[in-house]
Amino acid sequence: MKLTSILMTTALSVSATIAQSADLEVTHWWTSGGEAAAVTKFADAVNGQTAHNWVDGAIAGSGTTARPIIISRILGGDPMAATQLTHGRQAEELIEAGLMTDLTELAEKEGWRDIVNPPSLLDSCTYEGRIYCVPVNIHSTQWLWLSHEAFDKAGMSVPQDWYEFVAAAPKLAEAGIVPLAMGQQGWQQRIAFGALTVGLVDPDSWRKVSLERDAGVAAGPQYAKVFDAVVDARELARNSNVQDWNLATNMVITGKAGGQIMGDWAQGEFTLAEQVAGQDYTCLPGMGLNQIIDTSGDAFYFPVIDDAEVRQAQMDMASVLISKEVQVAFNLTKGSLPVRGDVDLSAANDCMKKGLAILADGNVLPSMDQAFSADTQAQIQDLMAEFWASDMAAADAQARYAEIIADAD
Repeated sequence: MKLTSILMTTALSVSATIAQSADLEVTHWWTSGGEAAAVTKFADAVNGQTAHNWVDGAIAGSGTTARPIIISRILGGDPMAATQLTHGRQAEELIEAGLMTDLTELAEKEGWRDIVNPPSLLDSCTYEGRIYCVPVNIHSTQWLWLSHEAFDKAGMSVPQDWYEFVAAAPKLAEAGIVPLAMGQQGWQQRIAFGALTVGLVDPDSWRKVSLERDAGVAAGPQYAKVFDAVVDARELARNSNVQDWNLATNMVITGKAGGQIMGDWAQGEFTLAEQVAGQDYTCLPGMGLNQIIDTSGDAFYFPVIDDAEVRQAQMDMASVLISKEVQVAFNLTKGSLPVRGDVDLSAANDCMKKGLAILADGNVLPSMDQAFSADTQAQIQDLMAEFWASDMAAADAQARYAEIIADAD
């Protein structure tokens, strides 16, 4: 009788475990070498710490490619269990339509408001007082990455800011090195423009344009410096013929290019190549001019699925993604900063420490995703793509940018 009772209890326990497990299809666009290594940290944590199974739904290409596919699936009634998006305004319409799961109860239970730093990250996940996503990292886009090998070949010391980099370009070219690696995609060119803006413009002017929609400032002398710098960048990248951002990063890693303007996710590629920050490459936040970063980054949203087991699995996954150990493991690999302010980052490298110091000093700005709607961002991206593909004058590009700002939402 006793044995029978034990067997029955075991069977019920196994049955309960099976009933509570779920396969979770997770869509994301982390497909470069460094990104794939980082996302594995999330997958392993979900698989190891819950009864659920991470079913990887990677979409090749950038977020520009992936986001329309993700949104189309949700709107078309074929939702994934979880999806990466950039925290900001990208999911507003999906939330308004009732297609995203409300995480407020979980967030309040686990005290997300007390641990997420800066608070604007969670604010970007909040719509009408309710929380709809879990932020998982802080990505900043205002970085200039420089190859020590390239500057050694050219017989120069590594520049300390954007203007020194521009001045060094002729010697790099003489040594057969592409001064600036740049992928031929509009979103990369938009990031370069944004990075130069934060580096060269004073923060008050930036806020007037990006937050207050002041077209007069956008058309003025502060922003004229930016468009002159973008002309320089366009010239320095003339011989960069790669398409993807990680291929441009590889040009820096291999000493074929002097530098690259890219978000801090580039650091994942350096890490994968076993390069050491400060020894093999230098990173300059704010282009070495303004010690300021934006608080962009990634978040996971959970589309509404009418299945109680899946809904519980979504909550379990959200809890794992923001946990201390997983935040450290993922972000050390990804090159981004954790969203938690209470984790041990003693293993952080030189570049991450720079970002952490800026964050600690409060020198942060909202990201473009937080400041502008998707439509306004698309207009800026289209302008940059046209600018980089032509000989458009700086003044003409600036005038068109000011018009976009005047009508921005």
